[in-house]
Amino acid sequence: MNGHQARSAGTAPNARIKVTAGQVGWADIILVMERKHVRRLQEKFGRALMGKPVHCLDISDDYPFMDAELIELLRSRVPDYIGDLS
Repeated sequence: MNGHQARSAGTAPNARIKVTAGQVGWADIILVMERKHVRRLQEKFGRALMGKPVHCLDISDDYPFMDAELIELLRSRVPDYIGDLS
């Protein structure tokens, strides 16, 4: 992925993999799907987020895992923040 490494974690209490302070510290940039995810991150990790870019992709977080439409949405929006995905 063009020299990028990515990790995935959720902000909801019932997320299979929940975002941690360690993941926030590891990240150079944080992309979230919905604005509520930005709020949750700010509430839980406010200090750790200082100076880190956090961008909302404005994609509804109700797609099934690996849904084809979701993948296309991600492919169209993520490059705006990190560059070409090829």
